[in-house]
Amino acid sequence: MLHYFWPMQKDIQLFDLLHKELERQRNGIELIASENFTSYQVIQAMGSVPTNKYAEGYPGKRFYGGCEVIDEIESLAIDRLKKIFNASWANVQPHSGAQANTAVFLACLKPGDKILGLDLSMGGHLTHGSPANFSGKYYQALSYGVKKETGTIDYDHMEATAKAERPKMIICGASAYSRDWDYKRIRAIADSVGALVLADIAHPAGLIAKGLLNDPFEHCHFVSSTTHKTLRGPRGGIIMMRHDFDNPFGVKDPKGNIRPMSALLDLAVFPGIQGGPLEHIIAAKAVAFGEVLTDEYTVYAKQVIANAQAMAKSFVKRGYDLISNGTDNHLMLIDLRNKNITGKKAQETLDKAHITLNKNAVPFDDKSPFITSGIRVGVPAITTRGLKEVHMEPIVEMIDTVLNNIDNNSKIEVVKEEVHEFMKEFPLYPEIEAGEVATA
Repeated sequence: MLHYFWPMQKDIQLFDLLHKELERQRNGIELIASENFTSYQVIQAMGSVPTNKYAEGYPGKRFYGGCEVIDEIESLAIDRLKKIFNASWANVQPHSGAQANTAVFLACLKPGDKILGLDLSMGGHLTHGSPANFSGKYYQALSYGVKKETGTIDYDHMEATAKAERPKMIICGASAYSRDWDYKRIRAIADSVGALVLADIAHPAGLIAKGLLNDPFEHCHFVSSTTHKTLRGPRGGIIMMRHDFDNPFGVKDPKGNIRPMSALLDLAVFPGIQGGPLEHIIAAKAVAFGEVLTDEYTVYAKQVIANAQAMAKSFVKRGYDLISNGTDNHLMLIDLRNKNITGKKAQETLDKAHITLNKNAVPFDDKSPFITSGIRVGVPAITTRGLKEVHMEPIVEMIDTVLNNIDNNSKIEVVKEEVHEFMKEFPLYPEIEAGEVATA
């Protein structure tokens, strides 16, 4: 079999697997809210020669020679990112969103300090204080939740907890929350107790970039994100600030100096938690950031929200229980208890039909995180493939057919064939001819 990426490969076993993964992505309906399809030029940049270069440090301040071109690449990524979000400072080196958050904590906090984040079981993220994560092991993690009757953030609970516990940092953002955030109120709560605010916008970053959701930058001290969800870039993390300031808690650099937060954050990333940056990934980030700055991306971001809202309406029409009864962003969280199906069973069965999503805890869930009562559904990836509002109804219909025939393998097989035929209309990576050599 001939393969893509390079004209000749010797490791046939590995490239056979890469080809299988390409075909899996092409044939299926990808509804994992934290996934997307990068452009082909992002893939090309990821597989490029900066992977050979060690570049510890920052542009103009490296610990290795031969970094003059690398400096230009990383500076380009920084400049484009700052332009996207009107930021005054940015760091593009974090390997992931989790490491971006780790760096913010390291720069601002001391072990044992209190942090206040959205409870994992209510849609929060591991790095916002989960006891299984570093954030819950090295800091005193407190949590706020959502209102049972509405499924929306309980800001009164956040405020009461903050005033009672006086955390050093309040974290806003989520991995499974379908509504926008009131950053202005969060900042007011933080100011009342002398706390810093970190907005983790890993999921909606691309929608925020185009002004389609509330802007966290004017109200939050720090903003972190991944680059591979709605931003549609390579897997990685970023940290940004619109306004620099001096550390109010007296955290010092390694030489004992109190410095602006931008300097402390840079030191927290390197040498604090990482060594040499992945400059081939940073090159790919630069490509993706350039794409975000285009009018075409504005059209894409608007379509993401339109598709999500159309899909949400289709689910509601079929009697599915959507947390908060809808969505403002790119995802929805569905409680399947009224369908008598667990999240685990739904995910595994839909996988058989090549419809990919993930099981997810819902607020006030009565099942374990390994089983769950819900599923999380997102539209960034299918929107990248060109699907519009009109296509959401048939997708939900196929999902509904599988879930209503959850033990009927023959019916599920029929849906799988329908999925394959449906997705042929939306080619993925036409630059890569299946079974042929790409000479990029």
